[in-house]
Order: sequence, then structure tokens, then C-alpha cells
Amino acid sequence: MSLTIAQLAADLSLDVRGSGDNELSHVASLHRASVGSLSFLSNPKFLPQLAATKATAVIIRQEHAADCPCNALISKNPYLSYALAAQRIHPLSDAIPGIAPSAVVGENSQIASSAMIGPQVVIGNNVIVCERVIIGAGSVIGDEVTIGDDSRIDARVVLYRTVQLGKRCRIASGAVLGSDGFGFANNAGEWVKIPQVGSVTLGDDVDIGANTTIDRGAIDDTIVGNGVIIDNLVQIAHNVSIGDHTAIAGCAGVAGSTKIGKYCSIGGSANIVGHKSIADHTTITAQTFVTRSIKTAGVYSSGVPMQENSIWRKNFARFKQLNEFSKRLRKLEKKK
Repeated sequence: MSLTIAQLAADLSLDVRGSGDNELSHVASLHRASVGSLSFLSNPKFLPQLAATKATAVIIRQEHAADCPCNALISKNPYLSYALAAQRIHPLSDAIPGIAPSAVVGENSQIASSAMIGPQVVIGNNVIVCERVIIGAGSVIGDEVTIGDDSRIDARVVLYRTVQLGKRCRIASGAVLGSDGFGFANNAGEWVKIPQVGSVTLGDDVDIGANTTIDRGAIDDTIVGNGVIIDNLVQIAHNVSIGDHTAIAGCAGVAGSTKIGKYCSIGGSANIVGHKSIADHTTITAQTFVTRSIKTAGVYSSGVPMQENSIWRKNFARFKQLNEFSKRLRKLEKKK
């Protein structure tokens, strides 16, 4: 979609420095921009790229406007303005209403006339697909699932029975929602499976990345709140509760019955053991191993930053000796 600079500025309530008549047809980074490109500058370290950019317009803060060699859109938050601008220039495709001939729809399912059901989709019994929903090719929707208005299910997604999606959710390819939680009882060394009779409930505006799995609850539902964003390859175990507007980065794992608060940020490859609580507005950095509840908001870390291998090997060797060093130190202190 092409927009003039003036049209975009009016949509986003931004001030224009330069001409508002030029058309913007795509977004691009500063160093790859060309005629018709919209770019942005959020981090001052990219100021050298700004000087040489060929963009038609750049979204920029007022203090950097004098350094911009082309038309500028003045914003207090260039990154946010860029996100909103990119949505307008590169909008998602609208649903083309209809059910593909190769799709299979079970008994008593209700498919809105404005919904789009792709090829080889399988929809179970008593499913509700609301207005303007898009279900991509090869997806499988289990019995008694509800998918809220304007939600998008990409190709090859699996929603197990009774999963509930709110409005405007997006589920990327390969995601599995509602498979059995990891529930087993031990009987003299043998594992006895516990039926997982809960489900998964998503609020509105939830975004789930590719190949992420969210297990159904053992008894009560696994809950994902409004506005939650979850990256690719994340594991959410049974009976987890995730508060509104929390973000979880790729390869993180959350064990069962954990309660994560609102507005939390969980870094990539972080792991949270089961039955813990995380306070609202908590940040957990990448590769952190959470073994206890976090009751006070803040930033928490446990991963070891990278070092040169030769230094790391020496430090790790000393780490293994810490207990012995501690015992020797106590003996020396007692002699004083």
C-alpha cells in the first residue's frame, strides 16, 4: 500500500519536515533504503547511516532532524511510530470469505460467513469460528474450540479440543495449543498417566510464535492473558497463568502451575520451575534459571556471560574448588 508522507503523518499525528507529497511504498533500513522507502532512527549509534540514507522519509526525533538529508517525520518515539507506520504500508491480507473445497468441517460447527478456511483444514464438531477469522492450510481444530473475531491461524497449527481464543489472536505455524500436560503419577517406578481435563484459554490480542506449545491444564485451564506475546519455540506447561501484556522470548520454558504476573519480560532460554509466582513488572534476563518465587518487581539474572574459552576454563576450575577454599578459609579464621 502506498501513502503520501502527509497522509501517514496525519494518521500518526506526526509533524513533517520537508515535503509531504512524496509517496511511501515500503519500509527499509537506513542503509538499504531507496526511493519510496520509509525508514527510522531510534538509536543514535546509527546516525552515520542516516547521513548517507537514500530513503524518501525517515521517522526521527526532533533533536536529530537537522541531521536528516531527506524528508523527516518527527516523533517522540520513532520505533513505536515506525511499527504503526509499517502496519499501514504493509497491512496483513484481509480474509477472503469461504471454505476451501478440501476442508473438512464437523457436525454442529458454526463458521461465520466472513471467515476464511484454507485448503485441507480439519475442523471438529461444535466449533465456533467468529467473524473475519483466517485459518491457514492444513490446520487442525479440535472439537468445541472457539476462535474469536479477527484471529489468524497460520498453516499447520493444531488447536486441541475445547481451546478458547479471544479476539485478534495470531497463532504462527507449527504451534500446538491444548495438548496434554506432562502429568504422571509414580507407581513403584512405573508412570501412570493422569488425564488432563482442563484446557487452554487465550485472551484478546495474543500473539503465539512458530512451534510454541501450550499444554492444557490438568484440572483447571492454562490461562494466557490479554496482549501477551510469546516467541517461537517456547514451552508453557499445564496450569500456567500468564498475566496481561507479558512478553516471553524464544526457547524459554515455564513449568507447571507457575503464575507469571502482568507486564513481565522473560528473556530467551530462561527457565522457570513449577509452582512459582512472578511479580508484575518483573524482567528475567536471557538464560536465567528461576528456582524460587519472585515477590518484588525488578530485573533478575543468573546466566553466565560469555568469556574467552581459556579464561572460562580457568574460572570454572576455580569454581569447582570453591567449597574446599571455603573450608580452608574457615580453618584459618578460627586460628586467628
